[in-house]
Amino acid sequence: MNLAVLPNGVGEFIPDVSGPVRGSPVKRPRLEDIGPEDDDEDEQKPKVKVDPAQAANRSKQCPYLDTINRHLLDFDFEKLCSVSLTRINVYACLVCGKYFQGRGTNTHAYTHSVAEAHHVFLNLQTLKFYCLPDNYEIIDSSLDDIKYVLNPVFSQRDIRNLDKEDQKMSRTVDGTIYAPGIVGMNNIKANDYCNVILQSLSHVKPIRDFFLIEKNYANTKRPPGDTAFTLVQRFGELLRKLWNPRNFKAHVSPHEMLQAVVLWSSKKFQITEQGDPIEFLSWFLHSLHKQLRGNKQPNSSVVNRTFLGEMKIYTRKLPPTELDDVQKQLLLATDEYQEKSETSTFLYLTCDLPATPLFIDEFRENIIPQVNLYQLLAKFNAVSEKEYKTYKENFLKRFEITRLPKFVILYIKRFTKNTFFLEKNPTIVNFPVKNIDFGDILTEENKRAHRFTKYNLVANIVHDGEPKSGTYRCHVLQKSTNQWYEMQDLHVTSILPQMITLTEAYIQIYEQQEEEDDEGEEGVQDVPMADGKQQ
Repeated sequence: MNLAVLPNGVGEFIPDVSGPVRGSPVKRPRLEDIGPEDDDEDEQKPKVKVDPAQAANRSKQCPYLDTINRHLLDFDFEKLCSVSLTRINVYACLVCGKYFQGRGTNTHAYTHSVAEAHHVFLNLQTLKFYCLPDNYEIIDSSLDDIKYVLNPVFSQRDIRNLDKEDQKMSRTVDGTIYAPGIVGMNNIKANDYCNVILQSLSHVKPIRDFFLIEKNYANTKRPPGDTAFTLVQRFGELLRKLWNPRNFKAHVSPHEMLQAVVLWSSKKFQITEQGDPIEFLSWFLHSLHKQLRGNKQPNSSVVNRTFLGEMKIYTRKLPPTELDDVQKQLLLATDEYQEKSETSTFLYLTCDLPATPLFIDEFRENIIPQVNLYQLLAKFNAVSEKEYKTYKENFLKRFEITRLPKFVILYIKRFTKNTFFLEKNPTIVNFPVKNIDFGDILTEENKRAHRFTKYNLVANIVHDGEPKSGTYRCHVLQKSTNQWYEMQDLHVTSILPQMITLTEAYIQIYEQQEEEDDEGEEGVQDVPMADGKQQ
């Protein structure tokens, strides 16, 4: 309200239209909000909306970006605060690489920034950068490489180019040259039996391509409170780090992956104790299949689509040995002793090695025996019979493979456990690296049902040393260069394929050839048609 003076000298109140409307509450400033330098003009200025672009420009001006030390950044370990051990709201200090909780006043990250003068932090969940203790967000494209190392992202085009011949080598922060996918894995104490399986599976193309894109499994339906799905997420994260072309270092630590393995295997597989790779492989594939909501159907999960084969098992019960021939013939005529067949699926094939010689030869030395792989595979030709004994009954079984999977896993049984100790069979298995024909063990009927029966080796796991105290290493094929590499924990070296066949192979993974090799006419064979003619 203003006071106006009329010409007659009488004062009159005139309403001020710029003031508040009658009946509306008038906001009075608090005393503490008014500073000593505030004036009436500042109170009447309307609030100006801050332009997001201007705020972004201000947030970019961080003077501490040059303090970031990429040599110390390691996102492979569990994302928990190094002080409070909590997993909630964890930030990584980009100067020293340690993890701390929170960024507000009195939090561990705030205290660390003040005490150590480390100012740049990364939220491990939201992938946002902050400057502490000033507590403003940093937006700078020069930090995108750190985001990519923490969470690598692959497109379909990137995955298609992984196996192409023009695949480029990558360089780490310290200048080390490495090929994506051919990086060592840290052995925390005695987890090399897990490392070789994870390395081998990372070079199985359908498995790799599926887990490199997180959305392939992110929307899998699972019951409420089911935390076992963490195993699938950790495996996907590990594969993306192994194939990351922009790693800061040329090795990966499987710490988070192994923590999930120890937890969800109920401590059956430990980081601190040596284990059996075939047991871990069997458990791991079944766990992935189960968490991806797979069932018994061949196409229900990526595990079944890749590794699941089918066979018929023929079982015949044997009569007790203490009976005479007449009694045996009478028993063999009964239904109980007739041959029975059942259809079963398999994820890997167990190959039995022949027994090692007990005595030394005439040169007073033990020669390591050798056996051809085709002799071991003859077990599955539907003709060879093998005796299996239980504590009271004996059976004869023969196996007929009816469907070959895209990838065949062979388990060469080297360890025999008896009452007293564990024995290792050192027999060398002679196997071809390319063009192994599994059609030789199929029946004619089953062979006609398979268009391709030739396979190439893509991974080979080897055991060295004593049964319980030995170590494991693996050989993998880099398809882009057609070069074989030997991996033993952090050590990665190139190797000739001729040297692979001289090792004590334990587990092998073969990939089905989708087309005939271009190496000459030798790879082309006549394919029998359904009517028996040749084409």
